[in-house]
Amino acid sequence: MADLSKYRNIGIFAHVDAGKTTTTERILKLTGQIHKTGEVHDGESTTDFMEQEAERGITIQSAAVTCTWKDHRLNVIDTPGHVDFTVEVYRSLKVLDGGIGVFCGSGGVEPQSETNWRYANESGVARIIFVNKLDRIGADFLRVVKQTEDVLAANPLVMVLPIGIEDEFTGVVDLLTRKSFIWDDSGLPENYVVGDVPADMVELVEEYREKLIETAVEQDDDIMEAYMEGEEPAMEDIKRCIRIGTRDLAFFPTYCGSAFKNKGVQNILDAVVDYLPAPDEVKPQPLTDEEGEPTGEFAIVSTEETFKALAFKISDDRFGALTFVRIYSGTLKKGDTIMNAATGKSERVGRMCEMQADERKELSSAQAGDIIAIVGMKSNVQTGHTLCDPKHPIILEAMVFPEPVISISVTPKDKGSTEKMGIAIGKMVAEDPTFKVETDQDSGETILSGMGELHLDIKVDILKRTYGVDLQVGEPQVAYRETITTEIEDSYTHKKQSGGSGQFGKIDYTIKPGEPGTGFIFASKVVGGNVPKEFFPAVEKGFKSMMDQGVLAGFPVLDIEVTLTDGASHAVDSSAVAFEIAAKGAFRQSIPKANPQLIEPIMHVDVFTPDDHVGDVIGDLNRRRGMIKDQIAGVTGVRIQADVPLSEMFGYIGSLRTMTSGRGQFSMEFAHYLPCPNSVAEKVIADVKAANAKKK
Repeated sequence: MADLSKYRNIGIFAHVDAGKTTTTERILKLTGQIHKTGEVHDGESTTDFMEQEAERGITIQSAAVTCTWKDHRLNVIDTPGHVDFTVEVYRSLKVLDGGIGVFCGSGGVEPQSETNWRYANESGVARIIFVNKLDRIGADFLRVVKQTEDVLAANPLVMVLPIGIEDEFTGVVDLLTRKSFIWDDSGLPENYVVGDVPADMVELVEEYREKLIETAVEQDDDIMEAYMEGEEPAMEDIKRCIRIGTRDLAFFPTYCGSAFKNKGVQNILDAVVDYLPAPDEVKPQPLTDEEGEPTGEFAIVSTEETFKALAFKISDDRFGALTFVRIYSGTLKKGDTIMNAATGKSERVGRMCEMQADERKELSSAQAGDIIAIVGMKSNVQTGHTLCDPKHPIILEAMVFPEPVISISVTPKDKGSTEKMGIAIGKMVAEDPTFKVETDQDSGETILSGMGELHLDIKVDILKRTYGVDLQVGEPQVAYRETITTEIEDSYTHKKQSGGSGQFGKIDYTIKPGEPGTGFIFASKVVGGNVPKEFFPAVEKGFKSMMDQGVLAGFPVLDIEVTLTDGASHAVDSSAVAFEIAAKGAFRQSIPKANPQLIEPIMHVDVFTPDDHVGDVIGDLNRRRGMIKDQIAGVTGVRIQADVPLSEMFGYIGSLRTMTSGRGQFSMEFAHYLPCPNSVAEKVIADVKAANAKKK
């Protein structure tokens, strides 16, 4: 068995373009995993292996790679920075023990880094900070350090100081050892010289070194007492204190450099080994019951325990279906039988492998602390499912994913591709829990829902390139409904005489608006035998069958109450069919008289915005006919809750990001139906009539 203390499971996360993928690439080169570094802007980096990633220069899905540094095994996950793909960051953080937050030296703490930092806080993941791109114009290390305090409410522990800035940036000073690391201009990471602190930096280095030691020794009372009495702690004691504080999220060791120019990446790798926790040093994962409630037990990270693992990602690549798994306890060998706790099904593990981005290395066994991929699992495993020993079934705390916020309707351009599209979308939904598909019952269209326009754009692109399905993409339809506003008393007679026995049914009735959400209610107050009891169900059926199509624009009708008050029947000509037809005629006759009205779906919208954009966001929601319900202030911004018509919310994510410089986020869910303003109703009705005329 491998020594768990030599394992580090880490993720690299940041805002778009802060340099995560480039940093990952440099780590792989330094640890000897690759011999030539590929650049993101050339579309050649190891972890961005999807066609769409290479073309756009962005990371879309997280990729796992394994490497070794100073006898430690590092499992590294490179995650996307774009807000549309935060699910990849969220699920990666769930299974990692530590992280590297990368910030741009000139851009500073950008919006998506805030979101990812918040996710990491929720997951309790220890982090180190790397301020990248210090060779850029406008870069300022100490300004970014200050921003992490102000914007993220974090406590950065400065470990190095930069030598020179922008195009003068040549290296860093390590505060603990008081040594300088200066790289030459060859661009090779190994070409550096260790020397003394530059003369003009001595005072600054001493000032920051003192702050560093003062903060670190707070983790150990005895060492702190000795330090207060003027005794400097030994180097291993300081490092031990930093390790404890990092693990407990008391502070975040902060480094700087330029990944692109190969400067400062070694310090990061040393920090990962020195300060980030091993798998058995982090808080163990809680176990839950079937309802998701904690049982008070935990998945202890140990090879001695029974097998417990979490499937955190499903992927379908050129070799078949892969299930990415983080093993929390126990061991797994090829040929072992494991159980999917969510479905109760067991299966044998045929093949498992260690992933190097899109390459794979076959394994015969794996153990607690490992992140591996199992090939071709059959038991319908989905993201967040627990895999365990069949003799000791358990459930690990599940993952909660945000609901999709934007939808589009799609139809295959080629009618023969419908089945192909169905199979492809099925695979994609299994891979991405924030991507949903449904068929609109009213229009018969396939509706795809996701986290943003870019998210859906990529999905349509994958369907076209990977699965060969070309789609026609349309605007989604708003599900309008109709109702009535006035109570009406009316009477209707259905009479038909054409040789032989005729048809006769007369009904007197009232129709009135029902309570919102009640749908259709039918009652009878007929006393005496004017309408025989056996015909009541036929009258109800007749009215109910007409609810599917309203009189204004053909939308379904909601919330009406019909009461049968009287009527008349004929001993020979009356029948159930006659009364059903009478009820249908009565609906057509009376609903137009009862002031019918178009109603629209209202969404409950929850918007998160930084403080300085609250006014813009509220003004915009008001323009969208929104009703502001509440404002809740938080550490890094304000949550605004409002009810807004769905028809006004299309394209909202784009407007919100523009207004808040990309820092705003929102979620929405259906709340209720409310009447449309006349101007909106008139336009919708006119559009429906025009579309119907076109069909004819």
